This record gives sequence, structure tokens and C-alpha cells, in this order.
Amino acid sequence: MENITNILREKIEKSQSYFKSEIESLSVGRATPSLIDGLLVDYFGTPTPINQVATISILDARNILIQPWDKKQLKEIEKTINLSHLGFNPVNNGETIRITVPQPTEERRKEIVKRLHELLEEAKVAIRGAREDAMKEVKILEKNGGVGEDERFTRQDEIQKIINSGNEKLEEELKRKEKEMMTI
Repeated sequence: MENITNILREKIEKSQSYFKSEIESLSVGRATPSLIDGLLVDYFGTPTPINQVATISILDARNILIQPWDKKQLKEIEKTINLSHLGFNPVNNGETIRITVPQPTEERRKEIVKRLHELLEEAKVAIRGAREDAMKEVKILEKNGGVGEDERFTRQDEIQKIINSGNEKLEEELKRKEKEMMTI
């Protein structure tokens, strides 16, 4: 049984980790490296994450500074940012690229909230799938004589408590991100 709950916890942690990384990449008017981490730059014919060809630093709450290790990559990084549909207007000074993160409009905030809830639902669906797998394993254990009916119910209750705890953490992350958006 311990193996079943360990696997379940791992799946829940992966879902939570993915959810957290996805919500951190949503632009809410604050400069963070995660806003551009997912962008791929054409690095001599190979799509490469921007953070592997440049140093990304935060100048203040609204400005990101990108300093490529190879100055020849400035144009390619600028092009990637412009094509990304993130709504950023990069400024290339020949040495670095500066991005000013715009203040989100009311419409943009509503889009972000909608996306947050979509991401939450995706994470919950993944957790429900993990719950289903764990419940099946317990039923197989019972069928093979590994546990009795009473023990099966006890283990299913334990699984449900783990699921509830995982979902609560997702809800807390969602509320934290919504609060962050409202304080901008």
C-alpha cells in the first residue's frame, strides 16, 4: 500500500509543480524570468531556450534585462520576443535587450483569471486520473487476496485524503496568484 500512496503523491506533486510553473509564466505586470523562459531562440539552427544563450536579470518590478553571451544573438533574441505574442516590445541597444512588462489591462486580467482556472482544472483532472489509478490498484490488491474488504475501504479513504490535500494546495496557489494580480 505504501508503494501505491508514494506513486500517488509523486503524481500529485508533478501536477502541482506543472501548475505552479504554468501560472508563474502568466504575465501579470511584474517582471520575472519565467515570462520568457519558455521562448526558444534559433541558436545556429537549433531551437534553444533563451536562458541557455543569455543571462536574464530583473532590473526592477517592470523591467527584464537580457544579456546574450554571444552578441550575434541579439537580433535573433529580439526577433523571438517579437514573434512570441507575449505583447512585449524589446529594446535592443547593441549590447543588451530590455523588456518593459506592461501593466495588464482589465481585459487582460480577466483573460489571465480565465486561464488560471483552466490550468487549475487541467491539474485537477490529472490528479483525478492519479486517484483512479490508485483506487484500481487497491481493488486489484483485494481481488488477489492482498487485503480484505475493510482494509480496501480504509486504503481508499487514505487515498481520498491525499487527493483532497493535493487539491487544496492547488487552490491555495490559485488564490495566491489571483491576489498577486489584484495588487498590481
